[in-house]
Amino acid sequence: MALPGSKIALHWRILIGLALGIVAGVVINTTWTRDTWAALGVNNAKVLLDGGKAATESLRPGGTNEYADFTARVAVFARQANIFIGQLFMQGLKFIAVPIVLFSLVAGVASLNDTRKLGRIGGKTIGIYLCTTAIAITVGLVAANLVKPGKSFPEEKRTQLEAQYQADADNKVKSAEEQRTRSAWDNILNVFPSNPFESMAAGNTLQVVVVGLLVGFAITLLPQKEAEPLLQFFEGMTSVVIKIVEVVLKIAPVAVFSLIVTQIADLGIDVLQSLLVYCVTVVGGLALMMFLVYPLVLRIFTPVGYGRFFTAISPAQLLAFSSSSSGATMPVTMECVENRLGVSEDVTSFVIPVGATINMDGTALYQGVAAVFIAQMFNMDLTIMQQLTIVLTATLASIGTAAVPGVGIVMLVIVLESVGLPIQGIAVILGVDRILDMCRTSVNVTGDCMVAAVVAHSENELMTPAEVAATSNRPLDEHPPF
Repeated sequence: MALPGSKIALHWRILIGLALGIVAGVVINTTWTRDTWAALGVNNAKVLLDGGKAATESLRPGGTNEYADFTARVAVFARQANIFIGQLFMQGLKFIAVPIVLFSLVAGVASLNDTRKLGRIGGKTIGIYLCTTAIAITVGLVAANLVKPGKSFPEEKRTQLEAQYQADADNKVKSAEEQRTRSAWDNILNVFPSNPFESMAAGNTLQVVVVGLLVGFAITLLPQKEAEPLLQFFEGMTSVVIKIVEVVLKIAPVAVFSLIVTQIADLGIDVLQSLLVYCVTVVGGLALMMFLVYPLVLRIFTPVGYGRFFTAISPAQLLAFSSSSSGATMPVTMECVENRLGVSEDVTSFVIPVGATINMDGTALYQGVAAVFIAQMFNMDLTIMQQLTIVLTATLASIGTAAVPGVGIVMLVIVLESVGLPIQGIAVILGVDRILDMCRTSVNVTGDCMVAAVVAHSENELMTPAEVAATSNRPLDEHPPF
């Protein structure tokens, strides 16, 4: 028997969960304040914000009535339930990410049986990703220089936010310092794993991609009699993982609600209001990339229209927005690109995993805006050469960066230091980083899908809408019975 609401397409259910989560988060943030908890007689008014064991244990009747204590405990339970559902969903996606990269990439490369074609696809993919990343940073720098979000930022608010988020900022700086100690040779060497099983266990996507390429290439060198059963195995395992994706996606709308409601409730309307111009500048630049630059590239190099593109990839975009992780979204992105957009399995299995690793257009754009904002906030003028340095540094820093939430701040430390900007400015923007991370991840995933379509069309491996409709592969928004 099908679940209620299962007749609604998946992307619409995700969108509904997203909208309800935003509304609920705003309501919680604006109504359940510290004064609300105090009025209920709760001694520790940080319960809603912390929601952890210490906060739960601190709940005691405040001399008013047992109802206050019960209400507080119900609120803590509801918060923890939301966090659990969201984390369970993320764990499911992460569970799928490494197997689908490995199996699909091996199957794709092995089925090609053409090293020249693999080289063509790889060269086009990496070249386009680097170009769009440079364009994204440039868009961010231009937007920040035009809007000047840091010029009017109050100094007292800067001091307040620095004090509020300094501890978190120090942790990000420490992470960046660990990355900066590695030389360029070390970074290149790190691409090639010494222990492939350790790479898969750690979820190092770039190393898993290398493992998949090597195994797939090695299979093409075997005699056909030996290669055929191996190819069938990897193709079969890819189909198995896709079925797991369909099972995990059944809880996607509820999980999206759980993920977003916690983020919005914790963000704080006051913090968002103080950084409104900065946030609008970042989101405006990201919207320009997503709704103008990418469709323009598609228009020039492929027959894919505006509506077809965004209709096909909408589940991946919404999931990326909610999860803030292009790596965790990758299984859904691959499904959307192959089954809904019509990109061949060969191209999808290569372009999307590589994109989740090196394509950080949204993150790069955000770093351009953030760097200029911090410079303006401290009354420092950036020269043309410094801004070109930001473009180069952010482009290079994006390669091989982990596709996980919050990594953009770590990259930003490296960018700021490359042009001598004060690192303490990170503490000012850290409060809204999570909500902006959601937006830029959605742009990253959109860029992955765009590049996959361009590469596929250049290889004559992009289906027409009629061919997509006639394919036996079931798209993500079909409604299979439970």
